[in-house]
Amino acid sequence: MKQLFTLLVLLSTFYQSKAQTTAISPSIKTSKAVLDDFMDQRFGMFIHWGPVTLRGTEIGWSRGTSVPVQDYDNLYKEFNPVLFNADIWVKTAKDAGMKYLTITSKHHDGFCLWPTKFSDYNIMNSPYKKDIVGELAKACKKYNIKFCVYFTVLDWHDPNYPIHLPDGKNLDPKADIHKFITTMKNQLREIVTQYHPYVLWFDGNWESPWKNEYGADLYTFLKKLDPNVIINNRIGASQGGEHPKLTERIIGDFATPEQKIGELNMNNPWETCMTICQQWAWKPNDKLKTLKECIQTLAKTSGGNGNLLFNVGPMADGRIEQRQINRLKEMGDWLANYGESIYGTKGGPYKPNEVFATTRKNNKLYVHIFDQKSADVILPALHGVKVNQAYLLKGSKINYSQNTDGSIVLRLPEHLPNADDSVIVLELNINSDNL
Repeated sequence: MKQLFTLLVLLSTFYQSKAQTTAISPSIKTSKAVLDDFMDQRFGMFIHWGPVTLRGTEIGWSRGTSVPVQDYDNLYKEFNPVLFNADIWVKTAKDAGMKYLTITSKHHDGFCLWPTKFSDYNIMNSPYKKDIVGELAKACKKYNIKFCVYFTVLDWHDPNYPIHLPDGKNLDPKADIHKFITTMKNQLREIVTQYHPYVLWFDGNWESPWKNEYGADLYTFLKKLDPNVIINNRIGASQGGEHPKLTERIIGDFATPEQKIGELNMNNPWETCMTICQQWAWKPNDKLKTLKECIQTLAKTSGGNGNLLFNVGPMADGRIEQRQINRLKEMGDWLANYGESIYGTKGGPYKPNEVFATTRKNNKLYVHIFDQKSADVILPALHGVKVNQAYLLKGSKINYSQNTDGSIVLRLPEHLPNADDSVIVLELNINSDNL
């Protein structure tokens, strides 16, 4: 019995110690006001780009798989994107109705798009020799787009990181993770102090060398540099390669479902990251999402109370493909008419489906109609809610009724103004925050 008691004491001490190493002081966590501002933005541009575009394969993941390591690691010597223009990239985001932009400053292949003093494997040692991150930060300020930076916590190129290939195997006994973390901190200090990102978007946290306590320490370090910088949930270690939902035990400010729309969540901030084509980095003739897919993804994400970080992969010469620019501009045209139902709204109260999603603001409930399968759309009853009037956003009134059980019946016009997503506004007798 005494031995059992001793074991329990030891286990308790271990877990308390473990909790202390991963705990984040509430005083340094990102404030609700800052996170609310982030969630009001709703729509951002993700950019995956680097020397790998010379091969048209996936960034990072093709190193040592479809592209031999020796070939991959020397692509930077040919990387000369003479047609890169930060203003054009940021103006593309602006015209799409996007409010922020996130650039892969360093992906898993270790190549840095800024002139870091802590690695020679950077843009200044390519033929191009210009600070990509700095030029984008400057252009974002010019166009009033919030500038954000992606940064990986794994680096298969750095000899001090214990894993060197995407298979996640064969830890290098000569590697020194603590020296690697020192390099990380030095590089992140450069990024935060020189470019002042709105969000730091981490990735690569699923490999075994990365521990939760490293993430907690890094979060604390960054908050000392900038108390208001927003940090995603991939700074702490993940399990089984999954990107965890946000809970009190998860380090970071918002959740990051990938290539799928997150679930309705009114309690914790989240952002879906998704590609406009299939691959994150540029690929020749990659399949482009239809306008319907793009608009409805944005509406369903907003309806679930999340943001959409929509990825483009520029080409090796520095241009974003014209077809991607065109598709984004079409989204921007839709938002010019319907943006009121996206920006600064809350999701819910209904879970998005294939027929409709809802967003809300003040006394208005916005009903996004995706598919006119029948003449009526029926919304389940909401406690204490009565509809005062119903109309198409920027259009005419529509007929509606409320059943005795409180359910709302919307009678759709024969022809909706937008086949991809037409928005009906319901003005309610109460503030939608109370739903």
